[in-house]
Amino acid sequence: MGALLRWAEADRAVVRGVLSEALVLVPIGATEQHGPHLPTGTDAFLAAAVCERAAELAAPRAERALLLAPAIPYGTSDHHLPFNGTLSLSAQTLLHVLDDLARSIAVQGGRRMVVVNGHGGNVGICHAFAGAASTRHGLAVAHTDYWRVLGPEDIVPGHAGEFETSMMLAVRGELVQEPAKREQPRQTGVSDVDIHSEQVWLDIDGYTDRPELAAAEQGSRWFEKISSGLADRFVKLAEVL
Repeated sequence: MGALLRWAEADRAVVRGVLSEALVLVPIGATEQHGPHLPTGTDAFLAAAVCERAAELAAPRAERALLLAPAIPYGTSDHHLPFNGTLSLSAQTLLHVLDDLARSIAVQGGRRMVVVNGHGGNVGICHAFAGAASTRHGLAVAHTDYWRVLGPEDIVPGHAGEFETSMMLAVRGELVQEPAKREQPRQTGVSDVDIHSEQVWLDIDGYTDRPELAAAEQGSRWFEKISSGLADRFVKLAEVL
């Protein structure tokens, strides 16, 4: 059965010994404002945490070794720059970063890469990267956004709202400040259309829905559900990639 190894903690001989058959897991998040109550590293913390927990759950069942790479703490976050606290990569730079990592894996003999994303602004870039890298480097590349394992009965994840605040209370509660109470903010939208506007974010003060409704217990349930679902996907990917 498989084993879990952490790339940054392994020496070169260990990496060399497993890389050709391993599933390389690469979490990616962002460093950006998350309202007045959450740390700027929220997306990176959560992507790393769910990926590691899922890898721990998957390893005993996986047919391959799981090689967990260090999380990428930056993403495409220009839309949050007006609020301060944000370190953003351009879309082109993030594509190059992911491509360079894929190239590094491939030239050393790696054949399988899984990107686990924790930031909405990265979704399109990760998708474009996976398609290009699979032909450019001879890798099998998979990409998922960790919240996609949630079901229709669960909350719709927002930005620094009830969902992320609950998750952070469960994972890094010491970094969470008490959110202010507010009414559900009105958001302008058109069905089935993505709207990108600085004013939309300014109107809701840079965060969605009602984070004051968050609870650590609910965050723990979501965290375990996501980790378990992601683990099932890692096990399946170890079979098909």
